[in-house]
Amino acid sequence: MDALSLLLICCKLLLIFSEFSFASDVLTSSQSLSDGNTLISKGGSFELGFFSPGSSENRYVGIWYKSIPVKTVVWVANRLKPINDSSGLLTINRTGNPVLTSLSMGIVWSASLSKEVQQTPVILQLLDSGNLILRGEQDGDSENYFWQSFDYPSDTLLPGMKLGWDLKTGLERRVTSWKSSNDPSPGDLIWKIERQGNPELVMWKGSTKFYRTGPWNGVTFSASSIKPNPIFNSSFVSNEDELYYTYILVDKAVFSRTLVNQTLSLRQRFVWSKATQSWELYISVPRDQCDTYNLCGDYGICSISKSPVCQCLKGFKPKSEVYVERSQGCVRTKPLNYSRRDGFVKFNDLKLPDSTSSWVSKSINLNECREKCSDNSSCMAYTNSDIRGEGSGCAMWFGDLIDIRYFQDGGQDLYIRMSASELGAKGEPTTKIVVIVISSAALLAVVLIAGYLIRKRRRNIAEKTENGQIHNIDLELPLFELATIVSATNKFSINKKLGQGGFGPVYKGMLVDGQEIAVKRLSKISEQGLKELKNEVILFSKLQHRNLVKLLGCCIQGEEKLLIYEFMPNKSLDSFIFGLDQERCKILDWSKRFHIICGIARGVMYLHQDSRLRIIHRDLKASNVLLDQDMNPKISDFGLARAFAGDETEGNTNRVVGTYGYMAPEYASDGQFSVKSDVFSFGILLLEIISGKKNRGFYHSDNKLNLIGHAWKLWNEGMPSQLIDPCIQGSFNLAEVIRCIHIGLLCVQQHPEDRPSMPSVILMLGSEIVLPQPKQPGYLADRNSTRLDSSSSMPEPCSTNTITISELEGR
Repeated sequence: MDALSLLLICCKLLLIFSEFSFASDVLTSSQSLSDGNTLISKGGSFELGFFSPGSSENRYVGIWYKSIPVKTVVWVANRLKPINDSSGLLTINRTGNPVLTSLSMGIVWSASLSKEVQQTPVILQLLDSGNLILRGEQDGDSENYFWQSFDYPSDTLLPGMKLGWDLKTGLERRVTSWKSSNDPSPGDLIWKIERQGNPELVMWKGSTKFYRTGPWNGVTFSASSIKPNPIFNSSFVSNEDELYYTYILVDKAVFSRTLVNQTLSLRQRFVWSKATQSWELYISVPRDQCDTYNLCGDYGICSISKSPVCQCLKGFKPKSEVYVERSQGCVRTKPLNYSRRDGFVKFNDLKLPDSTSSWVSKSINLNECREKCSDNSSCMAYTNSDIRGEGSGCAMWFGDLIDIRYFQDGGQDLYIRMSASELGAKGEPTTKIVVIVISSAALLAVVLIAGYLIRKRRRNIAEKTENGQIHNIDLELPLFELATIVSATNKFSINKKLGQGGFGPVYKGMLVDGQEIAVKRLSKISEQGLKELKNEVILFSKLQHRNLVKLLGCCIQGEEKLLIYEFMPNKSLDSFIFGLDQERCKILDWSKRFHIICGIARGVMYLHQDSRLRIIHRDLKASNVLLDQDMNPKISDFGLARAFAGDETEGNTNRVVGTYGYMAPEYASDGQFSVKSDVFSFGILLLEIISGKKNRGFYHSDNKLNLIGHAWKLWNEGMPSQLIDPCIQGSFNLAEVIRCIHIGLLCVQQHPEDRPSMPSVILMLGSEIVLPQPKQPGYLADRNSTRLDSSSSMPEPCSTNTITISELEGR
């Protein structure tokens, strides 16, 4: 018998022995793990063994989820050297080092021990976290490991793993993609932490910086779209010994992983769905064009809602008069003095610039940070390094600022150095102080006089009776003279008329200072208009949010009752999505529509949760969403709104008001309204924005269903994409649109308790969290046009319209 035959016999004996040796989670020094056997973690979550990826016949040792039917490998030992047969053996050698060998190739992998193994026996153990560890046999639950797989990630970051540096040993933990689904050897997509002054997570594609998160701000990374959520908590540690990012699961029963995907050039976070028995994508980056590293060059700012997406920061201009190549960037309109004569301008909602040339101190405050930056002529910007509470710490940037983007909701403040002439400053500091003091005194005098006149005016108003005047209202708004408004609207000229609502006509005007305004004029024949005006003035004086139309003031004089608003140049949302003009419809591509959806959601959440009073709008519809010059949505018309104090969230009325087609079933039939009534209206609005069709008036000839019913039918048939407005075809991410349809159907479910809250809706819109399956909506069939009569809680037939007919009871 030759030596090779004897060796094969020994291997077979080892295989037989192994079949009885690995019912546990450990491999001892006297055992071997052969191809065909596995280690299983004590909790049964993970398994270690030999596998072949995809269509490859090569063999690797790896770790995968044991309790998930879809084989998902999270770590690979011999990425660089696969075994080409089934003779592989995983053992612990005489020096205590785990090694992987094969008959034909010898040693193909060994662990890189971070500390010297003592003479005591060691074991290799698979933990239920997915971590493979080498420890002393007597160490038990001690974390005094000689080696662990969590220190050497493959393409996956699991909960509890550290991405970053052990600064004492110099060990770097980075995540590197597989080359392909058939080849787990390292690809060229790398996710790691860069150790400059203000560390941040960065993705590299080969030698090119591909995407960065922005620095950690105490809560998250400045460019991260992930907000506090019910699935996982993120943390970032930076001290003398360690620098790393990690995350832990809130619910230990949930499986989640973060993958670097070479094929898609994405970093993806997945959550396992027990309902669908599949991995559901939670979020991925880069998300859009503005996530591309340094897309807009020096001092350029990327805004996904702009066209083109690259603009120059205020105070800067394109380097080239023909701003074609985005990477050319911008230059200052006025040069710096590079001295303390320079000042700083605050920019809001930014992804902080690339931190390669930056400096951080946790011990100084923002004022000290400003002084330190002002004293250093190379310092171009500063901000708080930690935004928690009132903010703390200092981060400064030196040299040109690059890779900045704007976030509609999120991001951070950044103070950028500007020339004194750019700021409009003149003279020396002493002169500035004199000017400031004189200006402040003059302003104080004006305020006192204006306050006296306004209080006097209010007293006069409060003393008037109900014969066409508002009384006993604590107005917190400026009062305009009727003559001012008459002049601004050219005597309420028909040419200035913007539209007509249940309240009355709305006119465009211009004040003497050039400010454009919109004037809502109470119709003289409206019986309910006075109550609506009172309601709107009371509520609006207490509301401030970027997605609510700003009420500038009111005018009550004689028989005239007027509300004065900021002017919205793009009018209302319905004029874009429901119009017959296809070119106007196409202006709202999917990115703009999604931006509008998110803005409306934030506005409604503010009303429900963050305003001083809890507000239920009761008339949320497309015509009550106005668009400013940048297509930012602003909710308007609070004539029918109801306010609650404390923990109240719902009410009841015998007189139903609102617009049929947007009203929740429980409100239209029984007069019961709540925050979930507004959620229902938001769901209708969401489906209308996606489809370009009105829920009220849509009639499908084949199935006699309205828009909700049609959307529900398409959803159940697996064809939700057929709901999408042809105007946006080709301009959207299909998965994102279908997700929005899913959210819309969740919002219009029949029963209020099934509908999500607005904070939950915003979380759904801003992440890839797994969504529940929607239940049947209300109002599946089309009905005749109706109005809501004040004498009845049920709809009555009438000719048509979509204006609000209202009757308000006292509160």
